[in-house]
Amino acid sequence: MSHPEVVEPVADSERSALLANPNNAHLVGSNGHLSVPGTPYSLSSTRTGSDTSVNRIKNLPGYKNYNFAGKSAQQDEVEDNVASKGFIPAELVNNEVVWFYHHLGIDDTYFANESVEVISDHILALYGAKLLAYTKHDPAKLVIDLEKITKEGESDKSPEGAVFIHTSPPGKKATVGPGASCEKRIDNLYLDSSTVEKAYRLETYRSQGSVSATAGQQLRCYFVTRCQFPGTPAQKLPDGTTDIRSVSDKRFLEKASEHTLDIYQFVMSNVETRYGPVIEVYEVEGTREMRVVIGYRMGGTAHYFSALSDLYHFYGLYSARKYVEQFANGVTIISMYLNPVPNSQAPPIEHSIYQVKKEASLLYCLPDNPFFAEEGIPHAVQEATYAYSGWIFAQHFCNRLGAAYLALKNVLDETNPSHEQVLNQIKRRFRDETFTRQYIADVIRDHPELIRLLYINFAMVHYPSHEEANQLGPTLSYQRMQVDHPLTDEELYTKIRRTVPNEHDQQVLTSFLVFNKHVLKTNFYQPTKVALSFRMEPSFLPEVEYPKTPFGLFFVIGSDFRGFHIRFKDVARGGIRIVRSRGVEQYSINQRMLFDENYALASTQSLKNKDIPEGGAKGTILPSIGANPRLCFEKYIDAITDLLVPGHSPGIKEPIIDLYNKPEILFFGPDEGTADMMDWAAIHARNRGVDSWKSFTTGKSAELLGGIPHDIYGMTSLSVRQYVLGIYKALGLKEKDVTKVQTGGPDGDLGSNEILLSSDKTIAVIDGSGVLADPAGIDRDELVRLAKARVMVSNFDRSKLSKDGYLILVEDQDVKLPSGEVIQDGTDFRNTAHLRFKSDLFVPCGGRPEAVNIANVSQLFDLDGKPHFKYVVEGANLFITREARLYLEKRGVILFKDASANKGGVTSSSLEVLAGLSLNDKEYADLMIFQDGKASEFYQSYVKDIQAKIIENAANEFSCIWKEYNRLKGAKPRSVISDELSSHLTDLQEELENSDLFDDKPSRLGVMRRAIPDTLVNKIGVDTILGRLPVAYQKALFSSWVASHFIYQFGVNGSAVDFFHFARDLAHRG
Repeated sequence: MSHPEVVEPVADSERSALLANPNNAHLVGSNGHLSVPGTPYSLSSTRTGSDTSVNRIKNLPGYKNYNFAGKSAQQDEVEDNVASKGFIPAELVNNEVVWFYHHLGIDDTYFANESVEVISDHILALYGAKLLAYTKHDPAKLVIDLEKITKEGESDKSPEGAVFIHTSPPGKKATVGPGASCEKRIDNLYLDSSTVEKAYRLETYRSQGSVSATAGQQLRCYFVTRCQFPGTPAQKLPDGTTDIRSVSDKRFLEKASEHTLDIYQFVMSNVETRYGPVIEVYEVEGTREMRVVIGYRMGGTAHYFSALSDLYHFYGLYSARKYVEQFANGVTIISMYLNPVPNSQAPPIEHSIYQVKKEASLLYCLPDNPFFAEEGIPHAVQEATYAYSGWIFAQHFCNRLGAAYLALKNVLDETNPSHEQVLNQIKRRFRDETFTRQYIADVIRDHPELIRLLYINFAMVHYPSHEEANQLGPTLSYQRMQVDHPLTDEELYTKIRRTVPNEHDQQVLTSFLVFNKHVLKTNFYQPTKVALSFRMEPSFLPEVEYPKTPFGLFFVIGSDFRGFHIRFKDVARGGIRIVRSRGVEQYSINQRMLFDENYALASTQSLKNKDIPEGGAKGTILPSIGANPRLCFEKYIDAITDLLVPGHSPGIKEPIIDLYNKPEILFFGPDEGTADMMDWAAIHARNRGVDSWKSFTTGKSAELLGGIPHDIYGMTSLSVRQYVLGIYKALGLKEKDVTKVQTGGPDGDLGSNEILLSSDKTIAVIDGSGVLADPAGIDRDELVRLAKARVMVSNFDRSKLSKDGYLILVEDQDVKLPSGEVIQDGTDFRNTAHLRFKSDLFVPCGGRPEAVNIANVSQLFDLDGKPHFKYVVEGANLFITREARLYLEKRGVILFKDASANKGGVTSSSLEVLAGLSLNDKEYADLMIFQDGKASEFYQSYVKDIQAKIIENAANEFSCIWKEYNRLKGAKPRSVISDELSSHLTDLQEELENSDLFDDKPSRLGVMRRAIPDTLVNKIGVDTILGRLPVAYQKALFSSWVASHFIYQFGVNGSAVDFFHFARDLAHRG
């Protein structure tokens, strides 16, 4: 799509006005002149960077003037109606009506859409307001506030929509009166909730005339109307983007000029082909007016329209007209006609408009930033966004435990479950009470000057100043950084300590300095983005809370979510989890615990990934209450991708300051709430230029993207089953005689496959819909039917139950069990049902983390100390806490923990990654993606290789743990042996990656032939595969295979001599 007709970019105008007004301190440069250190700035210099270019357009009407044909006749009716009210003296009625119709400058749209009665009421209200101002002897006190909201179906004469009219001084943010909230109300009532099915467009004008001959106030008029989209399908242009005329509102097409349609078409096409806002600036030829046009996907942000007003007001601009247009293809376009405030000494509009363009992208990410446009706090958007980022960082990482906790930790025995529980409770209490969100925000507000200095400290590292110096005149944001001599970290710390007497306040502000010191790269200054992302160097994490320091940490902040990604090795993989909140209280808890949950999940993933190349990783996303989880996920992925792919598109994605300065490859997978989002992420990675897009996500759909679904092929369940079968074999048990309780129902991956793969006597299944139980054994055929259909136990045929069986659903109340017990609340019963049943075997295949913990684990024992379950195979992640596991094992329960039992899924995902890295795009399309709905022979063979590898790894680890437990004669719990085995494996992997064993070519080739599945080797060849795999990945693959096979063969106590003999034979293992 070509750009609308433009003239060459304009040069910067004279800048003397920038220096003249001392009241504009937030806009000016340093020491009375504009300069970039080391680069003298010439008044005649021009901007050449694409993003700084301003396109000059001809001074043509953007929208056709609307002339209401019935205006004169309506005016006569209104005059008669006003006169009949008797409120305005008869001799003044004509004057008031004529002024309202012809001198206020209200657009004819208003008169065409409103009834005689409404217009009459507004004239009366205006007259009353003038009388009130007169009694106060101050025309400036005149405040007009007129509004009419018409709901759907409320009126036959007026269409659904709204009219708001109020007094509005140009270029000033109203803090009181109707102007203070009008645009926020329009956002909340109409714009933020717009969907393709029900969208609203907005026109708003500043009146040309004043409210009366004696009062100079102008009016701002807002007209909101319901969109009327065409009922025909959207038409495509030759470039594949949508023809704007085929998706436009009827009234918009009537009013928009061809010139505007061309501009909007260009913006719309870019919105469809990019992710994130499209921001264009046009200078209107022959005027001082600038037109800012912003396009984005409908619902991509919230409260954006009102936030943009605060932005241009901050830079001394006012809007003559503004439009918000919605389109049936899900695109929103905002157009603002901006002018410098008359008689002001604000910067030249060329400076201001460039800053508006830069910071509109930040506002898109955080339109509700409480630190911007706040009365009395002169933070620019960049400083306010930095303050917000530091606010979120401090909430998670202020060292809230301190010396008292450390002293207590040293006294207590963490291996004692009771002591560990006490420590956990104290930790949570410290976090709840020491630094609240409000307390941190108050500290930020109380110290705006320190926040500004901290921002400068941050910006001096990450602001792309080389671009400023080499190509541009200094922008306002760069000039703000030069106001003072930047303080060193030590000087800034000293200033905080000397300026702030309160120790806790110091700690909050010092956390900003910690944040600055550990940001390795960020998209903060990218021209376009949808959320903020920071790649952190994680050494700031206190060891007392986080014993193992992660390799990498990503911190993501959006308007409606926050998130993290933690990995413990360079090459690492793990799922992305959406943490949902059912209410404000749950959200508050999730907010406080988000990072800790992410850290724990990534740590567990590290243990689980013990025998694959990828180390442990995990991502978490916490949507705000009411936020769209899918949209939060998309923003999270895009923001992290900003830091993975070098930017080469001027004005869109540009190079960033990269202190890490190494390529990073991340592998994401599905987790709670994201299973159906992996396809989008992979395709988006491809569109963003990620070389490893085929491996960017696992859990992709098989047919469309060649993914290998765990549920269809039972990948996770295969490893869980090896532990169950291992117990049966070791103890000589017959499966048909074993009773079993299972959480996670037939609708889920683990739950359904556990049912399909087993032949035991299942007596209870607990899932999201309720509790199914039958002491005689649940009908196996009916369970299999549900599992194949992937539906919950609520669909169980009750006629298949024995006389003692029952099905209690979460919505049930006051239901009597066959035993006579009355269940008052089905949800409460479901939540604790896993604590009441007794069986030989317990296999958790679903449920929330910590469902069994030190506070309730005693309920799994009779009064005489006999356990409810003899054997536990923990299929669900973190279902049982560490201290609860130790409690169970100490009392004779044979337990295999999650990191060992359910690692089949990660093995499958790892080999899915390997296929994506090994095959080029054509091979991948031919071999992995289904053709005509059918898998290739290669795909089917590769799946079998994966299943065999899962069974092999799980059986090997089970055997190793069982032997080690027997060797120690039960002195060490199996869960501890599992952790130690994982630690030994990961430690040995790390040692091997840093050794020169990989450099021995015969050994390397011998291992690779064994580590890479035969199907892949036979099709592509080892040499070709190794030529495509990143070296870091090759080392990880080599080391993981050597470490796992050595330890599984020789145990955790394998000697150096054992390893010598093992390594000597590596070259012959092909």
